[in-house]
Amino acid sequence: MHRSLIGLGMACLFLCLLGLGCGKKQASDQITIGFVVNRPDDTWYQNEWKFAQQAADKYGFKLVKVGALDGGETLRVIDNLAAMNAKGMIICAPDVRLGPTIVAKTSAAGIKLMSVDDQLVGADGKFLDVPHLGISASNIGKMVGEILAEQMKKRGWKPEETALCMVTWDELETGRLRTEGTAQALVDAGFPKERIFRAPQQNAADVPHAMDAANIMLTQHPDVKNWLVCSTNDNGVLGAIRAMEGRGLDKDHVIGVGINGTNAKDEFRRDTPTGFWGSILLAPRQHGFGTAEMMYQWIKDGKEPPKITYTNGFLITRDTYEKIMKEEGLLD
Repeated sequence: MHRSLIGLGMACLFLCLLGLGCGKKQASDQITIGFVVNRPDDTWYQNEWKFAQQAADKYGFKLVKVGALDGGETLRVIDNLAAMNAKGMIICAPDVRLGPTIVAKTSAAGIKLMSVDDQLVGADGKFLDVPHLGISASNIGKMVGEILAEQMKKRGWKPEETALCMVTWDELETGRLRTEGTAQALVDAGFPKERIFRAPQQNAADVPHAMDAANIMLTQHPDVKNWLVCSTNDNGVLGAIRAMEGRGLDKDHVIGVGINGTNAKDEFRRDTPTGFWGSILLAPRQHGFGTAEMMYQWIKDGKEPPKITYTNGFLITRDTYEKIMKEEGLLD
């Protein structure tokens, strides 16, 4: 009996070493997927990582979460993933014009590539033939424009006393499409095109740079009584609103609608409402879990993701954000 038990134990150990019968997959066989973002401190990307990790936990692959702030870091990240024998990489690049280089390096390393949020472009400015999950930037921008037009009408603001502060970041194609979509929707609703004023951000699409850009524009147009505000994201709108508050313009004279939603909740939680009226909440769950799941299935089963997958957006306001964000898994 003693010898038979020893023999059974040795057989089980042998099977475990082969990864055939006693539990978890060996680490050397585990699929590794990189998830690369350009602003790792941003709430939006942290939520993408959170949901991507949920996919990793569900399917048992290793998720490597890493930030790449510029082109040099992006190339080093790819080299590091290759050294880790990663089989896939999901990326929101710091510069979409790095597309050809990213494609070449991942292809040479045998790493499957998928973009998220911002679509990679080639030297000719056209989108590359890489599976992508993002939003329809123009349509999201149009949603913002339609909401601004509706709110302006509800308040009875006169067009000649109102202007649009459009905080732009044209270096990013999806950002340009968002703000242009907003402007076009307003014009289609009868808003005067000559009352649309651009405030280009420098270096980054964040609150401080948006505030600087808006301050320059406000100095140029001191006679405007009421302001509509749009941008590529929540931070652009928040920066403009901070600049307007510094000039005595409060919620009675400002209507701002952002995009992303995840950076809006702290503004909605303020005791006193501000000019930040609403935001289009995007879908970080699908951008994180969905892309990671598609990449895993591509690697494991050979099921290539669709070339383009668009996600939807939902309007959130001070009155509705808690309910909607809880439903989307963004609030406990």
